[in-house]
Amino acid sequence: MKQTVLAFIACINAHDVEGLGALMSDGHTFIDAHGNQVSGKEKMIAGWRGYFEWFPDYYIEVTEVFEDEDKLALFGFAGGTFKNKEGESWRLPAAWKAIVKDGRVTLWQVFADTKIPFEIIERNS
Repeated sequence: MKQTVLAFIACINAHDVEGLGALMSDGHTFIDAHGNQVSGKEKMIAGWRGYFEWFPDYYIEVTEVFEDEDKLALFGFAGGTFKNKEGESWRLPAAWKAIVKDGRVTLWQVFADTKIPFEIIERNS
């Protein structure tokens, strides 16, 4: 299970949308830091494509991992630069919850203060 989630994160860091899709269950659910949910692999593949357009250098740094049966809690940092514009970068503490079933990520939930990235998006839109 941990290897599946670490492979998922490696795909995020490589901006490998096809790889992410291969690791998602068909009923994959994404929950953002505000509790908004997106369900379905195809919707999330499109969601990741859009996010990587906004933040072409988006990355996740994991510093701690806690595993319990089919769930993982991950802690670390996330960051990126809006459309590679100088001075529009962010890096902030973040946490993620992942659930894996049958070798596929069924849930990816993000916990972070998204105020800074959203302000950057607003400023540049």
